[in-house]
Amino acid sequence: MFAVDVLQTGPANAVQDGGRRGHRAIGVPLSGAADPLLLACANGLLGNAADDAGLELPLAGPVLRAVDAPVRVALAGDVESLLQPAEGHARRVPAWQTVTLLPDDVLRVGAIRQGVAYLALAGGCQVPLQLGSRSTYARAQLGGLQGRAITAGDRLVCGPLRGDQWTERRAPAAWVHDEGPIRVVPGPQDDAFAPQAWEALFGGTYTVSRECDRMGMRLEGPALAHRAGADIVSDGVVPGAIQVPGNGAPIILMADAQTVGGYAKIATVIQADLSRLAHARPGTALRFVAVTREQALAARDEQAARLDAWLRRIETYLPPGVLDEQALRGNLVSGMIDAATGRMPWE
Repeated sequence: MFAVDVLQTGPANAVQDGGRRGHRAIGVPLSGAADPLLLACANGLLGNAADDAGLELPLAGPVLRAVDAPVRVALAGDVESLLQPAEGHARRVPAWQTVTLLPDDVLRVGAIRQGVAYLALAGGCQVPLQLGSRSTYARAQLGGLQGRAITAGDRLVCGPLRGDQWTERRAPAAWVHDEGPIRVVPGPQDDAFAPQAWEALFGGTYTVSRECDRMGMRLEGPALAHRAGADIVSDGVVPGAIQVPGNGAPIILMADAQTVGGYAKIATVIQADLSRLAHARPGTALRFVAVTREQALAARDEQAARLDAWLRRIETYLPPGVLDEQALRGNLVSGMIDAATGRMPWE
């Protein structure tokens, strides 16, 4: 069986994939990876599909042990791990490369230094599909492992590794998300806000409060004034929508956001910047800038092109302690020829 046992886990380590699409009409949120770009990087190192299910690691990672067959994994994010082989010496394994666990090898994933990280397994985490997705939506106990974060004693089944078990894959650290203000498209209820609300949103600085999770992120900063109250007839909402309740404190909806809401929405974070917010911890300062729909689409396309360019930079390599059999064979043949001629190899 291609699988790893969970010996220990960090807070809220959970299975996430590309999301549970097409079910918002019946009240089922999108869910999925908070930063789908990093999940795509981890999957890309393994040759998986970009949205295959992996582990989302918000603060610290798990401790995993391969069961009875080689298992290949990859990390993406500001994190590193420690490989403890069943035989031999332990070695550190940084992100942005694959590592193969032989049976009884243990991988200890450390603290996530910034934001969120992802751990992918060859073939993806093969938990059952629910409504077309393996993503964990804990509020409804849907998807993942029994609808919850992983815990010690769980077993994660995956697929066989590609190629031989000695050749790994790596790439330079993926690009850092764009810096600068978070880009938003005004609306859909932009007419519900007073002029001073727009001055505050685009002229002020907001701070991520401690009230933030996969459902939403409440911000602290200048209040956003409504023209005539915050309540509207409930309508559809999406991840990235910025709701503003009566107290004027904006709430950015995140991956596990509900499907409808009754507060006016001043703007919506564009898709290319939404994954940046997955790395914003309490105390992070945010500024906002308005863009057009056309600019939002162009930013999305540029981001996809950068991901494709990064994936093309993935290369194979032999990790420390693994002999290059082809080079060794060539050296041996060369040595035999040199011995027959009586000349040294460098002569």
